[in-house]
Amino acid sequence: MENAGRGAVDLLCRTGCAGPVMILAGKGNNGGDGFVMARHLAIRGIEARVILCCSVSQLQGDAAIHYHVLQRSGLAGIELGNTFTAEQLAPLLDQADWIVDALLGTGAQGEVREPYRTAIEAINKSGSRVLAVDLPSGMDCDTGDANGICVRANLTATFVARKPGFDAVGAEQFTGRVEVIDIGVPPKLLEELTQLDTLK
Repeated sequence: MENAGRGAVDLLCRTGCAGPVMILAGKGNNGGDGFVMARHLAIRGIEARVILCCSVSQLQGDAAIHYHVLQRSGLAGIELGNTFTAEQLAPLLDQADWIVDALLGTGAQGEVREPYRTAIEAINKSGSRVLAVDLPSGMDCDTGDANGICVRANLTATFVARKPGFDAVGAEQFTGRVEVIDIGVPPKLLEELTQLDTLK
């Protein structure tokens, strides 16, 4: 998670990022990547704000650990909880140089539910540039289909390897440009995983 968040920040800075960066984070590991990003952006002197689209009590595992680190760093963001409106988000997103979509990862299944549907609608209505973490929230990583609604990103920082769904017809309208971020997976293991994907 540390390598993923730092690598995504490297990509954002190479692309051009003056800030502020608004990071919309969910309760899972995708949100945890966003918390790491907030810390590394701050280290580089770039203003970053986390907008937590769940309650802090819902965070578990590595995501909870990295949010605690964020709090101890004095960078804890806005906790929206599970009920908010697109109108509440709009003023925050409109002032962003970049919006980071760290809402839903590869583990998300089925049609996008609230509060993430509202968050995605607000992202798509904003005029800001969007970076998706690993994949755009709402996209099926295997088929490239939108699960009811999907973030439309300008740039996707995906980890380890391209997701099969990225090569589906029309997927680029959601992913934008895709950059693969190395997070330290051993080459032999990566080769084995790639072979398994090919056999599916």
